[in-house]
Amino acid sequence: MKLTLPWMSRADRRRWTSARTVADLGELMALWLEGEIASRPGYAARYSPDEETEHLVPSLAALCRAGYITTCSQPGFAGTGANGLWWEQRAAVELVVTDPELLHRLVDAATGAGMFVRVNDHRRGGVQDEPVIATTCDGEPITAFGGRISRADMAVQWPELNRHLYDQVAHGTYVSIVAPEYGSAGERLWGVLDFLTGLRREDPANPWASTAPTSKES
Repeated sequence: MKLTLPWMSRADRRRWTSARTVADLGELMALWLEGEIASRPGYAARYSPDEETEHLVPSLAALCRAGYITTCSQPGFAGTGANGLWWEQRAAVELVVTDPELLHRLVDAATGAGMFVRVNDHRRGGVQDEPVIATTCDGEPITAFGGRISRADMAVQWPELNRHLYDQVAHGTYVSIVAPEYGSAGERLWGVLDFLTGLRREDPANPWASTAPTSKES
């Protein structure tokens, strides 16, 4: 049986603490997603992304390399879970953005495609949008994306970073993008983001042209 140590290796720790720019951080996050680095800050040591998100890795890595640092994501899903109950998930992703131009591009692309967009930061007087329910079990809410972010959340999420880079990330804007549809229909979210990053350039089923009705549901 393979023993998984409950702490980050020294080599991995050095890589994260040596990052100085958001571009450095994005590259390291992409490498972790792709399995090239065993551990990342704010996540269980020596664990890779959940199996359900494996097919999202190219999209998530492209976002990280384009300046959008992903911190949490899930695919769209509808079906019976391991507990025998009916589960429904909306495709969703949370990102931190430090460049205002990139932020505007992201929000414009997501809202233009009919996605729920929530903006949150921990700064005094900063925007704190209400969360969006993203997962239900037999109709009962289980998880949500978005919601208030505190200084304590920042310390837990980015414990290994250089102080200067930590300040950049902690003062960035946290954006949650959630598909309005539950299940596989909401997977169009990844197409929208792929066109934003340039990962996908030509597709007859361009999801940018597929706009869901705007909803105030949360």
